[in-house]
Amino acid sequence: MVTMDIFNSLPQKISRRLREKAIARAETRILLAGRKPADFSHDELEIVVQEEEGKVKSEIKEKGVLALLALLGLSWFG
Repeated sequence: MVTMDIFNSLPQKISRRLREKAIARAETRILLAGRKPADFSHDELEIVVQEEEGKVKSEIKEKGVLALLALLGLSWFG
């Protein structure tokens, strides 16, 4: 079935996009710290990317909650 392939590939596409965004943020974070990605081992780079990936996921969840509150006509601040 074609529809099953679409639903199976959707999470992979989302995960890949989140990973790409986390990698870009990790590179920026490293450069802002005055270092180069080459200064880090593979494991250290993986840790930085994992941290950024967690931050991206957290931001998406937060935005989702705010969008839901706005949809319901509720305000976060009162």
